[in-house]
Amino acid sequence: MAGADRLQRAPIRQDATEGGSHPEEEETHGCHSVDCAHAVPPKPHIQQRERLRDEKKRMHQPSCRMNDDEYQLLIRAAATCNMSVASYLARSALKAARNLDRTATAIADERAMLKELFDLRTALNRIGNNLNQVAAALNSDEPAPQAKAVLVAVDRISLRVDAFVQHYLDGERPAA
Repeated sequence: MAGADRLQRAPIRQDATEGGSHPEEEETHGCHSVDCAHAVPPKPHIQQRERLRDEKKRMHQPSCRMNDDEYQLLIRAAATCNMSVASYLARSALKAARNLDRTATAIADERAMLKELFDLRTALNRIGNNLNQVAAALNSDEPAPQAKAVLVAVDRISLRVDAFVQHYLDGERPAA
């Protein structure tokens, strides 16, 4: 008989002893109906974009290759913007393509600005470490002969930060 059940693809169940539950059956709620919240898991809300008219439909599908790290970075960036990967790629590629008037000088200036920011951050971290050492020495009633040199370094980096900010404010900034 078991062979006949298998050929007809009927489920084969073992009877439980002493009238107990069947081990393969799932427990169901007594309230299951069409409107029951337990019956169907809720679907996540997905915001659809407006459909494009035929003349604006995107018909071309370029492709590119990425390594695993690049692809994971892309997925995180798209998720942060609540966009699909394809939409994020299209939007960012088109934005870059529309900004071709950005000159090599502007790109070099931006790189120089970023390098200066990173250098300032490194200098501030070092001075912060030195200040902590001076504070620890003074709190334990030990002499701190390096305190004057640290304060001079704080003044010097403060002037550097001020000069950097003033240079950025005086320079041409893109219109918002």
